[in-house]
Amino acid sequence: MYWIFQVKNHQSNNMENTISKHHRNMAAFIHLSTFTKYIFPFGNFIFPMLLWFLNKEKHPFVDNNGKQALNFQISLLLYGFILGIIIIPVVLMAGWEFAELTNFWQYNGHNLDLNLSSIPSLGINIAILGIIVVLGVVLALVDILCTILATLRSNEGIEYKYPLSISFLK
Repeated sequence: MYWIFQVKNHQSNNMENTISKHHRNMAAFIHLSTFTKYIFPFGNFIFPMLLWFLNKEKHPFVDNNGKQALNFQISLLLYGFILGIIIIPVVLMAGWEFAELTNFWQYNGHNLDLNLSSIPSLGINIAILGIIVVLGVVLALVDILCTILATLRSNEGIEYKYPLSISFLK
C-alpha cells in the first residue's frame, strides 16, 4: 500500500510560491471532478477534460494535473475493460457447468438429478469469478483513495503521480 501514498514533489520552493491558490484549486477540482462518473455516464472523462482544456494554458501545474487525472481514468477504463473481457467467458463456463451439474439439458421435469462430476470445474470457475470481482472492488477502492489523495496534494501545490496509470496524454 506504500506505493499509493508516494508523493512526487518535483518542485522547488520558488515554484511552489508561483502556483497561485486559484491554480491549485483548479488542479484539485480537476481531480475531484472525476467523481462525476457516479452522477453522469462518462462524467469522469467529460468534466475533467473540459476543465483541463479551459485551463491548461494558464499554468503548467494545472496542465500536468489534468493530464494525470485523465490518464488515470483512461487507465482504469482499460483495466475494467480487461476484467470484463475475462469475466464473460468465466460466467458462461460457470453457467454451463451449473447446467451440467443439475442435468438441466436432459430433463423437462422438476426433478433435480445432480451430476457430481461437474462440481470441481464449477468450483474453479466460481473461484476465478470471485478473484475477478475482488480485483474489481480493489480497483474501485484504489480509484477513490488515489483521487482523494491527488485532490488534497494538488490543493497543497504538490504534484501527485497516480499508481497504475499509463501515460496516454503526455
